[in-house]
Amino acid sequence: MRFTVRSRIMGIGDDSWIEDEDGRHAFLVDGKALRVRRTFELKSPDGEVLAVVRRKMLGIRDTMTVERDGRPAAIVRKHLISLPRDRFTVELADGGEWSVTGNVFRKEYTVAAEEGTVAVISRKWVQVALRDTYAVEVAEGADVPLALAVAIAVDTLSEGKGG
Repeated sequence: MRFTVRSRIMGIGDDSWIEDEDGRHAFLVDGKALRVRRTFELKSPDGEVLAVVRRKMLGIRDTMTVERDGRPAAIVRKHLISLPRDRFTVELADGGEWSVTGNVFRKEYTVAAEEGTVAVISRKWVQVALRDTYAVEVAEGADVPLALAVAIAVDTLSEGKGG
């Protein structure tokens, strides 16, 4: 299923909607202002918190954690040296791992597990918009909130918005 992320993540405390293929509000990204570290909550349209994405305070590599139900679900780490493409590793709480590779300038990323593609993040599927907008195509059977939370972390880390 394809989702459109209207990213206003750069602004402090900005909220933005993630829309489904039919243009309906599917998830809310609630940017938390006045926090020591960058924090976003991924919520259902009725306000239920599905995941919390936050920057890890200390570390050599840029890192964000994804929590679900108050427990770690994934850790997203940007590789220190990843030329000519951006690379990230997603360590899942269940012991699995996803790799994310792509191009920061075109905002084109593939999220892959050992079993195959989990999601594709792409700006090219989106019509020209005033705000930074991209689409996330989540593979059938994949954990949609987790895949979207990882996309938010990758967007934040790739644009240097983790601060």
